Amino acid sequence: MTILSPGPVPKGTRSLADVGNIRRVAVATDRSETADRAVQWAAAFAMSIGAEMLIIQVLPMGARGTTEAGAAAGTRARSAASELSRIAAELAGVRGKARVLVDDDAPKVIVRTAEEAGADVLVVGNAGMQGRTEFLLDNVPNRISHSARCTVIIVNTGAVPAVAGKAPREDTEDAPEPPLLLGRATRIATVMAKHGVRELFGAKGQDQRARARGLRSALEELGPTFCKLGQILSTRPDLLPPTFIEELASLQDHVPPLPERRVVEVMEQELRVPWEDVFASIDPEPMAAGTIAQVHTATLQDGTRVVVKVQRPGAREDIERDLGLLEMFARKAGGRPGLKQVVDLEAIAEHLSSSLQRELDFRTEAMNIERMRAILEPYPRLAVPDVFDAYTTQRLLVLRFIDGGSLRTAPEGPERKEAARQLLESYYRQVLNEGFFHADPHPGNLLWFDGTIYFLDFGMVGEIGADLRRNLVMLLLAFWQEDATFLTDITLVIAGQDQRQDIDVGRFEAEMSELLTRYRNLSLRDIQLGPILQEMTEIAIRHDVPLPASLTLTTKALAQVQLAVAELDPELDPFAVAGSFLGRNLLAKVREGFDPRSLFYASQKLSLRVSRSIEALERLTGARPGPKLQVHFRGIEGLETDVRRAGRRLSLAFLSAGALIGTGMLAGHSSVASWVPITVGSAGGAFSLALVMDLLRRR
Repeated sequence: MTILSPGPVPKGTRSLADVGNIRRVAVATDRSETADRAVQWAAAFAMSIGAEMLIIQVLPMGARGTTEAGAAAGTRARSAASELSRIAAELAGVRGKARVLVDDDAPKVIVRTAEEAGADVLVVGNAGMQGRTEFLLDNVPNRISHSARCTVIIVNTGAVPAVAGKAPREDTEDAPEPPLLLGRATRIATVMAKHGVRELFGAKGQDQRARARGLRSALEELGPTFCKLGQILSTRPDLLPPTFIEELASLQDHVPPLPERRVVEVMEQELRVPWEDVFASIDPEPMAAGTIAQVHTATLQDGTRVVVKVQRPGAREDIERDLGLLEMFARKAGGRPGLKQVVDLEAIAEHLSSSLQRELDFRTEAMNIERMRAILEPYPRLAVPDVFDAYTTQRLLVLRFIDGGSLRTAPEGPERKEAARQLLESYYRQVLNEGFFHADPHPGNLLWFDGTIYFLDFGMVGEIGADLRRNLVMLLLAFWQEDATFLTDITLVIAGQDQRQDIDVGRFEAEMSELLTRYRNLSLRDIQLGPILQEMTEIAIRHDVPLPASLTLTTKALAQVQLAVAELDPELDPFAVAGSFLGRNLLAKVREGFDPRSLFYASQKLSLRVSRSIEALERLTGARPGPKLQVHFRGIEGLETDVRRAGRRLSLAFLSAGALIGTGMLAGHSSVASWVPITVGSAGGAFSLALVMDLLRRR
């Protein structure tokens, strides 16, 4: 028998997994607060060793000898079993099971049930309900420890108000309610209704700003998950109106910091060793506390200063639960015509789900950092922190600490100006060449240290495909050449709307031309590429031309990095940097493509395609035997008749006029026989008569 306090899973219990090959952990509960702490501790212990968990609850028989009493006991057992199964699944997923039995001898039934289930360890709390007759846990542990054949762990639930993997109620002012799906859905609906979100996309006469504020307040009240959803939505002007985007940009997640012991719990669960084996010290005060993670500074055993990003316990479960509800709501409400015209709820739910799922796996962020390190290699003034892969897991990220300051602290001089140029050019490279970019370069994510700009926080990155990158280059060139027509065409191509017939292309082009004119009158230092692309996006949205989500994220990132560049060097010309980059990029591609074997292959393939195209054209035109091009017009018989009639009348008129003119000319010549002008004049008269008769007949 082992008595433990309900803190982190201790070293002694870890050794059980190595020696005894623990596969199943059983835990007893009477659903009291202290008993639930034992359940939560057992769940954390089972999860840490990859074992299954069985929760056992025993209900008293109550009054005996009546059918009604037996039926009542059965009803209570079924209700308790349903609730307990839900809790087991929530704590341990598919590895969590539950059994509810009815008997007055609780210890005996607990031991028997644990043995029948093949439990290797039986966990029970040392304190339970006081002054009640049901399952008095304070009387049970001793009997269980003497009669059970498996290892018994008695958790000291009365000593500390917390357990492994769960926050104590005093850590937060508003302890979360049990995460019942129905209860959570009711809570969401209540909060949304309170802040007027039911009418969010309703009557046009309502104040849009007030509705946007209501949405922001509702998201803040619903907690961390919805705060994160709002932050992501604030980057999607293609999904929400500008007023809502502006309001959500100021949304703050009010998340109290985790206590140090809970941070250590997550560290030890992920590292599988005591935290002291890796870290010499951990700063108890967090650098930042967010919706998904909390960040602390620490020192490794070798003295290296690091930053440790720790995922909040239960963050994944909370987010996945809320995402499930949002997706369900999007499917049901998204089909309403009035709502569909304003916002695509299913697109929002899909985007939010994919974004949050990526952010929940810190290994993805570590890979993003290494990918960006390779992209920034040509730029000596740009860098990313080192990743300590040995200590990085799904819920833990360890990076080298950068003791830098904001970009404003950069000293004046050539280093600062060159860093600004490299920062801007690197974004052209990220977006146009690599199709992978840091999507949130706000001032807090850019640090100046030792003459270098460091990128931080790669939880949000953007990716764009090769086709969109090529079209984006054409879009920039069209803007550079002030070609509103081509700018409109390429925007429609990017949106995949170039074949639509219901778009007012003329008006679309006129607005693009106005945009070009407005920026043409600005000085180079006042031109910012990010805001330009944002305005183009707004124009496209007004004309119901939805641009790809990756492009809207690109415009936001470019706008943010342009502000950072202006902070470092307000005189820098973004178009000069873009032109220089594109020119060097083109020359590099030409040099890379100068391969004699590839050129010969491409020339032969082009020659074959050209010759086949010429042969096909010759066959169509009849210059070569084979199927010929035949064009048949239908429904134009009336037009053909009118054309023939007009041609006949025109011919008669010409002949009549010619004959009469000829008669006059011939009559004046003495050398011409007299009968000739008479004959020609008679013919002219006949033609004139025929023309008159034709006109009279067709009237």
